[in-house]
Amino acid sequence: MKRKYWVRWLDSFSDYLKSVGLVAFAIAFALCGAAADAQQPKKLARICYIGNTVSLTAEMIKPFQQRLREIGYIEGQNVIIDYRYYEGQIERLPDLAAEFVRLNCDVIVTQGTEAPEAVKNATKTIPVVMAFGADAVRRGIVADLARPGGNITGMTSIGVEIYGKRLELLKETVPKLARVAFIWSPTNPDGGFQVKVAETVARFLRVEIQSLEVKGPDDFEGAFQAAIKKRAQALIVGGGGFFSAHQKRIVELAAKRRLPGTYPNLQYVEAGGLMLYNEDRSEMFRRAAEIVDKILKGTKPADIPVERPKKFDLVINLKAAKQIGFTVPPAVLARATRIIR
Repeated sequence: MKRKYWVRWLDSFSDYLKSVGLVAFAIAFALCGAAADAQQPKKLARICYIGNTVSLTAEMIKPFQQRLREIGYIEGQNVIIDYRYYEGQIERLPDLAAEFVRLNCDVIVTQGTEAPEAVKNATKTIPVVMAFGADAVRRGIVADLARPGGNITGMTSIGVEIYGKRLELLKETVPKLARVAFIWSPTNPDGGFQVKVAETVARFLRVEIQSLEVKGPDDFEGAFQAAIKKRAQALIVGGGGFFSAHQKRIVELAAKRRLPGTYPNLQYVEAGGLMLYNEDRSEMFRRAAEIVDKILKGTKPADIPVERPKKFDLVINLKAAKQIGFTVPPAVLARATRIIR
């Protein structure tokens, strides 16, 4: 009887030791796996950014970078941002887009009107987020704002109609305005259309538009000479990456000819231009960062509606006004969201 008892006890004890051994092995295996995971670095998300000039991009992209940090993305820790610049040379965009495709970016972010088209031609699979750009539907970048389809989403402008609003502001700002020089570039897909929209509004305002096409850097001087020869009283500067790369020269030529002007982005006015009316691009860049976050977390671009801006800026540079001997009417100043003194 005692022998049977001890045999049963030894069998039970043996089973216990086996179970303890299995548990210990499982714990050791899990610890080894955890150590291996700790040694294996997590994949960094790669954001590829196409900008215009180095200096312009560095300034414009700050709200994008700040919003990414607020969300939790730290460059070098969980995200890498690769930057490429076309320096106003639109013809370089296809090569930059192709380079980003070879890098196998997780998301491509574009700045401006011309870049989305180059990226659209380069890839149908890598997600693309527009930080800003001309009317994406009219230009065929996306099928529909609410349902963009494809691999491109982000932010788009309200359209070239904004040039009509800029002309209205010039009419309010310049007494007895009758003739406006409009310089534009054919490198911008919307260049000629911008002029047509302004001409439509001009007819109602009884203002004549002088269309001045600038094909290259050597054409700026001649365009301003033509404006003065035809007695233009004010200036509208068209949009696009080529012009943005030559902001300083454009502003200097306008000041030299004492032409009050309205410009397509804030950097012109900060460089000495008179007036800006445009979308609040700081807010657009912040929203672009949030859209990038959605994509990195698994949402498809086709399911993210393309957004139009909701906030607009009227910025007036009083230092520039003083330089050309111009007085901005109080009624216009009262509507400004920012005044540079």
